[in-house]
Amino acid sequence: MTQRPLLRRCSRLLGGAALVAGLAVGGAGIAAADGPDSERTTLSSSAQSDAHEYWTASRMESAVPAEDLVPEDSPVTDAVEKGKPQTVAGRSAEKGKKPQAAAAAKDTVGKVFFTQGGVDYVCSGNAVASGNGSTVATAGHCVNDAGTWATNWVFVPGYDHGDAPYGTWAATDLVSTDQWVSEEDISYDVAFAKVEPESGTATLESTVGTTAIAFNQARGASYTSYGYPAAAPFDGESLESCSGTASDDTIGDTQSQGISCDMTGGSSGGPWFLGDGAQNSVNSFGYNTQKNVMYGPYFGADAQSAYAEAGAL
Repeated sequence: MTQRPLLRRCSRLLGGAALVAGLAVGGAGIAAADGPDSERTTLSSSAQSDAHEYWTASRMESAVPAEDLVPEDSPVTDAVEKGKPQTVAGRSAEKGKKPQAAAAAKDTVGKVFFTQGGVDYVCSGNAVASGNGSTVATAGHCVNDAGTWATNWVFVPGYDHGDAPYGTWAATDLVSTDQWVSEEDISYDVAFAKVEPESGTATLESTVGTTAIAFNQARGASYTSYGYPAAAPFDGESLESCSGTASDDTIGDTQSQGISCDMTGGSSGGPWFLGDGAQNSVNSFGYNTQKNVMYGPYFGADAQSAYAEAGAL
């Protein structure tokens, strides 16, 4: 059976691409574990400056969907640990105004650019509410590949046909789940980045606003997903979306859920919004044998722990 993550190594594609693994269906129980853990790397001020300078318009245009970064085989996960339900409210960039609804949250969603193994890649991401006001949610494979952290990592909110209306925001820290960094377990393919603008002290919250984010919610919810698919038939220049009711992975032993979606590589890391506007997953992978279905990780205790660490930086 062939899995296709949006990022792909071998036959796995990210953001609706293909992930290869002989997997069989798994239930959605609560794992008995020692407790959630996360992994983090901090980027120096010089690394941040280098990232801002590195991403010229030409390099952004030539970056390729991260379809070569997802492992061919993924560990079998019996269950994802579930913690206490939590929803953190989003905030508008303008004081006194309510945060925009997910369907209109165009400015909070953007492109993620980074370098891995000497290759320039593109993913998607979203500005989520946090204590520091500058936290981006994306996919794990958009920050770390087989234990190696990405470099030149930037977020471009509101990207549209080459236009970066709010500039580039370089990562100061990248955080992902221990399961993704140490084992490349696709059921935990989520990450968060704390970012800073090229100049000044503004936050994402004060610039584009942030959307709500939720953890440990009921499975089988209805979602609207956003991203910048760059593989055919898309060109990666505009924000696209799809909607559907989530169902369990009946092809592989992942704990991820799938929705009807035709987005391709480049959309990896794009947000899944619940009906109340809270982000509750990210675009992660798909199967070559199953057309127009996108899978996203369950936001359980481990995703919640990674988010808490990033948001507190």
